[in-house]
Amino acid sequence: MVQNIIVIGGGQAAASLVAKIRQSDTESHITIVSEENAFPYQRPPLSKKYATGEMDAEQLLLRPAEWYEQNDVNCHLNTKVEQIDRENRRVVISDGNFLSYDKLAIVTGSRARRLPEDIGGNLEGVYVLRDLADADEFANEMQSERRVLIVGGGYIGLEAAAVCASKGLKVTLLEAAPRILQRVASSETSNWFRELHTQKGVIIQEGIGLEKLEDDKGRVSAAILSDGSRIETDFVLVGIGIVPNMELAEAAGLEVAGGIKVNEYCQTSDADIYAAGDCAVFPYRDEMTRLESVQNAIDQAECAAENMLGEQKVYKPYPWFWSDQYDVKLQIAGLNRGFDNVVVRPGVREGTVSHWYFSNNQFIAVDAMNDPRSYMVGKKMLETGKSVSPDQIADPGLELKSLL
Repeated sequence: MVQNIIVIGGGQAAASLVAKIRQSDTESHITIVSEENAFPYQRPPLSKKYATGEMDAEQLLLRPAEWYEQNDVNCHLNTKVEQIDRENRRVVISDGNFLSYDKLAIVTGSRARRLPEDIGGNLEGVYVLRDLADADEFANEMQSERRVLIVGGGYIGLEAAAVCASKGLKVTLLEAAPRILQRVASSETSNWFRELHTQKGVIIQEGIGLEKLEDDKGRVSAAILSDGSRIETDFVLVGIGIVPNMELAEAAGLEVAGGIKVNEYCQTSDADIYAAGDCAVFPYRDEMTRLESVQNAIDQAECAAENMLGEQKVYKPYPWFWSDQYDVKLQIAGLNRGFDNVVVRPGVREGTVSHWYFSNNQFIAVDAMNDPRSYMVGKKMLETGKSVSPDQIADPGLELKSLL
């Protein structure tokens, strides 16, 4: 038995880790320390269903509040860890007290990247969308016919654009890169989603940056773009990526490099301290990798939990992601980094399609738009190590299930 386990963070990874521990260990003392004033909750629905009123805060909870008491998990909410004292194996919290640990898990997640203050990032009416408080503020702005400027053409920005457009707002999306989704998807996938959003009335401006935001009595009123043009707006949503919360670990002397470095067992450079989720960077296919996904937060946290209890389980992820935009469900299996070829395969139903990624003729990932069959086949192939050639995928007569 591990006597005292402390978990720093209150998101998906924290909830998954403590639940996994309690499955096999009912005696250890478990404490969650979270800066948020809420029990661990789902984040993906914040922009899609919570901000629109389709879900309430209680429905977002990953587990009912009473579960933590019933399972003897002590929760310090609205509490910040000020310091990890590795020498004395304890953490100092914001009320000045300290909590001792035998094993420690850092699952602090990530925070939204914000616009610099010198270009108006601190003006009223400029939002990021990362937690409940953000969503509560953003929800008050979502009224039909209002004008919203979305800065950033990644999945966060596109999902927000879909929600706003569906609610009757006038949406302009700004992407500084030459195309939307440039960092995470092929031009084929970018083109597909650009057409989808344009058909829904969203104005997409690519290859144009934001110079500054104008204010009217402290509130944003317009945006000046890098091409000199000016856009009047009622509010702004910023979706320009996330920053891993690794400062606490770095201050404690743990190794960091674009995230908290962990080995294949989810251990940091201190063998009694583990990390998982958005904040952790780990070895994957000979490259240090950080995955921003619910699936990774769950699976890596569960692996860390088992190893904290004495197992020696290697974390072997099979990445998958999803994005909901309008009536389209994008499902992604694998990581497309290093791809040199994309094969477009029409789905069996009209308006469905999948984009298959290859590197040196080796299948590495698939994007499936309203095409769950292609997604499931691609995901299973990646998990079992089976492969397929670009020519096979390009053959419309190929029955995908035959590949399994």
